[in-house]
Amino acid sequence: MSIAINTMRVGLAYRLTNHGEVFEFEIMEAIGKENFLLKDLNTLEQYTLEDLLRYGEGKDYEIEEIAS
Repeated sequence: MSIAINTMRVGLAYRLTNHGEVFEFEIMEAIGKENFLLKDLNTLEQYTLEDLLRYGEGKDYEIEEIAS
């Protein structure tokens, strides 16, 4: 079950599945109404949620909270 973007919180970790790719990240900072600065839990790279959703939501789109 996918959660809504507006319920995501700074400091929590999430898994995003979209277009066959899986990203696990922690939210570092809110930078807009529905945009966040993220830290990848595997590579420690930082990027925005907007960057991940740039190409829209695929049929497999899902965001779920995970234990960090």
